[in-house]
Amino acid sequence: MVDSSGNNGGDDLARRIADAQAKHDRGVTNAEGRAETRGWAVGIEFVGAVLVSGFIGWAIDKWMGWQTPWGLIVFLVLGFAAGIRRAMKTSAEFDTDPDNDPKD
Repeated sequence: MVDSSGNNGGDDLARRIADAQAKHDRGVTNAEGRAETRGWAVGIEFVGAVLVSGFIGWAIDKWMGWQTPWGLIVFLVLGFAAGIRRAMKTSAEFDTDPDNDPKD
C-alpha cells in the first residue's frame, strides 16, 4: 500500500510499532520487570496480612464487647509477624529462582 507521499505504509506501521514497543519497555529487561513485579507482590501481601489481621482483631473486640483494643493490638502484632515471615519466604524463593538472570 502506497500513501500520497509515495512511502510504503507498512514501513511506517513497523516504525510506529517499534516506537510504541520502545516506550512500553522503558529500557527494562525481562528480569528487572519480573523483580519489580515480585517486589510489588511482596509489599501487597505484607500490607494485606496486617490489614486483615487488624480487622479480625477489631471484630473480636466488637464481638466480645471489650472497651479496650487488646484484640486489635494482638492481631496487628500477629499480622505484622506473619507479613514479615511471608515476605522473607517469598524473597528467599526469588533469590533461588534460576530465571532471575540479570542478563535476561
